[in-house]
Amino acid sequence: MTSFSSAAASPGVPATPATGEPVLQLSGASLTFGARTLWSGLDLTVRAGEFIAVIGANGSGKTSLLKVILGQQQLSAGTVDFLGEPIRRGNRRIGYIPQQKLADDGVPLRARDLVGLGLSGHRFGLPLPSAARRHRVDELLAAVGATAYGNVAVSTLSGGEQQRLRVGQALAGDPRLLLCDEPLLSLDLNYQRAVSELIDQQRRARDLGVLFVTHDINPVLDMVDRVLYLAGGRFRIGTPDEVLRTEVLSELYGSPIDVIRTRGRVIVVGAPDSAHGHHDDVRGTNMGGAAS
Repeated sequence: MTSFSSAAASPGVPATPATGEPVLQLSGASLTFGARTLWSGLDLTVRAGEFIAVIGANGSGKTSLLKVILGQQQLSAGTVDFLGEPIRRGNRRIGYIPQQKLADDGVPLRARDLVGLGLSGHRFGLPLPSAARRHRVDELLAAVGATAYGNVAVSTLSGGEQQRLRVGQALAGDPRLLLCDEPLLSLDLNYQRAVSELIDQQRRARDLGVLFVTHDINPVLDMVDRVLYLAGGRFRIGTPDEVLRTEVLSELYGSPIDVIRTRGRVIVVGAPDSAHGHHDDVRGTNMGGAAS
């Protein structure tokens, strides 16, 4: 499959390079399932403090990319390193924020208990003593603005409040990299903005690298340093202005795509399968599949 770099996306207009140290590096990375190639030849370096949005249609391999970084899925070819070492499963320095999913009614779990799950396991071989654990949970609740409802049952909280707690849970291991798997899904516009700003605030305060998978880039558009756009086994990497352009996406999809910018938003018309915040003018084949 053909791949495109950010330089190809905008000849003669280089992206402003990130200056932080490399946190994550994929080199010649490919992922295939049978005869199907999700992406190949992917070279990507995520640096400390850098916010990269990962966008594309369903089945383009966005979530599969996160699984590779989490050590849950092996590459078909190439390498992936975190902090200069091969990826291993269960690395606590990689934080993970999942899609928003409301807790079932009656689940006997308080907000502080949900955040505390991020401290479970064997961080240094032994669990934290109870007093130190309580203090750490208090710190995490404060960091994500959830102190006021720390002792409230999770099932009674709104989706946005619950998602704040999942951000706190992801920060429990003092991560260097934060993986966000469509964390704004099912949230209303106000909470989309609030959760986005919370993640961005923590990124800046902790100098985190962020990979943010999303169908709609608009809530995070002014926070994003670069975009990784996956489509049909190919990809583009560059700044939003380099990648989110009519000619770039038309070439990437191999069919006419219109990119419209209006009132600070990006609207993509004609991309298959709701690529990110576009009108329902869908052309071509739905690219859904087992791997998303």
